[in-house]
Amino acid sequence: MFSNVARVKPFLGATRGYAEAGVVLVGAGLDATVCFRSGTGEGPRAVRYYSECIEEYSLRLDRDLREAAYCDLGDIVLTAADIAAALSRINATAAEILADGKVPGFIGGEHLITGAVLAAVNRFFPDVVVLHFDAHADLRDKYLGESLSHATVMRRVVEMLGPGRVYQFGIRSADREEIEYARENTRLFLYGVREPYSALRQEIDKPVYITIDIDVVDPGYAPGVGTPEAGGITPRELLETVYGFAGLNVVGFDIVEVNPVCDPGGLTPLLAATVLREMILLVAG
Repeated sequence: MFSNVARVKPFLGATRGYAEAGVVLVGAGLDATVCFRSGTGEGPRAVRYYSECIEEYSLRLDRDLREAAYCDLGDIVLTAADIAAALSRINATAAEILADGKVPGFIGGEHLITGAVLAAVNRFFPDVVVLHFDAHADLRDKYLGESLSHATVMRRVVEMLGPGRVYQFGIRSADREEIEYARENTRLFLYGVREPYSALRQEIDKPVYITIDIDVVDPGYAPGVGTPEAGGITPRELLETVYGFAGLNVVGFDIVEVNPVCDPGGLTPLLAATVLREMILLVAG
């Protein structure tokens, strides 16, 4: 079982074994196609490290990680030199977790990991819809000649799932072709996050996969990302949106693109750890 996963110091409060867990955290520190500032390979380690800076107890949710049914499996052993093999390992790990009736929660790593996880989720939940929070549309057909890239990942997801099943929030960077594609194939909400999500929350009645690229937050608050974009949301808006996930049938989630190399103060992994705590408590109960 999970032969390609290495044990690491776990996320805060992860004291239960795999058999007891409803939510299973996995690190996937892929850093293969990042086009500006590399360093996302250290993302899972940094998020776990900074989780020690926060409380197990969520004041807003009145819940505690020490009482939550979740575990931290460790980090998938990956090599950036073989993207296909790395994605295959991520997919296989997600599929094994799903086959056991559990919810995978991935810590990235670049955004390309989302496509591999969703390929597994889609096999178990063929009507899944995706909530995508990001500064970038990630809808290019190819980027720098590559069809598998952190800049193309949501294009591949739309092709896999079909039109209308990806909801994109907070997007503030794209090229013209991406926007034209989005208008026909995704539910695109530019700049805003909390208000557009709240407006359509009631129509989301299918299994949900949530992917949060931490660069949806303004780089003034979260500088540790590979491709920073000015004009983003605040941490408070992101957290308020996360609280709005209560009651959704979440079948998988990820937090990606944390780049601690570009954030010596640790603001970005600290924020990601806080968001991850709330996600675990909402999904694992």
